Amino acid sequence: MDKASLASALGSPSVFGQSQFAFTRGNAFEARVKADGGAELLRLVHERLDRGAEPPAEAPVRVPDLSATGPQGRAARTALALREATGTPGAWTLLDHPMLALEVAGSPAFLEPDAVVVHPDGAWTVVEIKSFPMLDGSADPAKVGAAARQAAVYVLALERVAARLDPAPRVRHRVLLVCPRDFSNLPTASAVDVRKQRAVTDRQLARLTRIEEIADALPEGVCFSPELPAEELTAAVEAVPAAYAPECLSACELAFHCRARSREAGAVTSLGRPVRAELGGLSTVEDVLAAARGEAGDPDDPAVAALRRAARLRAEALATAGAGGGAAGGGIGAGGVSACH
Repeated sequence: MDKASLASALGSPSVFGQSQFAFTRGNAFEARVKADGGAELLRLVHERLDRGAEPPAEAPVRVPDLSATGPQGRAARTALALREATGTPGAWTLLDHPMLALEVAGSPAFLEPDAVVVHPDGAWTVVEIKSFPMLDGSADPAKVGAAARQAAVYVLALERVAARLDPAPRVRHRVLLVCPRDFSNLPTASAVDVRKQRAVTDRQLARLTRIEEIADALPEGVCFSPELPAEELTAAVEAVPAAYAPECLSACELAFHCRARSREAGAVTSLGRPVRAELGGLSTVEDVLAAARGEAGDPDDPAVAALRRAARLRAEALATAGAGGGAAGGGIGAGGVSACH
């Protein structure tokens, strides 16, 4: 299902995404990294991950053609190229934008890493190329973490391919992250261990509800075609439970639609998952306000007790601030300090 088209049909089009300038800059940097048959990229792999191997400048280097029809054809061609490279030890092989398949909830998902390198010993390494800079050898931890989680999915998909070979080649859990050095367009790289991210992703995939089970739980005849009338389409989407959180804005095309619905319902999840976790059984903003005013809620509930205490402190602070508002000069007096406290 094309969620972007669905969001537009619902009247809440997705407007997030990387700018065209960022795309252009990223593509230009990637082209530079992979120029001359990937000579610079392979040099970085050798330098950061495999110093014991013969340098790419002195060993045979292969860059197989991975073109094929459709994602299934490209995935099959990638698997063949990996098998051929593994069966030819002593050479470096660079797979530029290979296609990998990974089963997600019972359905195949097709993934396209920036590159996969086959080492002379037959081991496989994922290469992730990003346009954010490494300043003095380090990069933004949040961006590095996101890149590590992305690369971990590619490692899992590669392991599925390797498992079908006999003997199964080793898929390295240290991936190569390539970024611009400082404020230049020159590439530098760092090895990133993704074992933790890989294990977490593997557990999450194993726990996912299969698509067939989700479909069986839907009302009979429900359809998500963007061609449907708006009322019918909205009802169909509402048949699928959604728990909106602000994090959805960076990951899902339907986030704006779900945010509007969440706000209409007064759901506290629209304020963020940490807030929702702190409020226990209070699931709506109205429930929270009623509990704070003493109109509802169990006084023995820790969340309710905390809300009522916060409400009392707020009332006292406002009263103190009001009483101190007429102080001479309007400076920071005792009343001002109490209000701030």
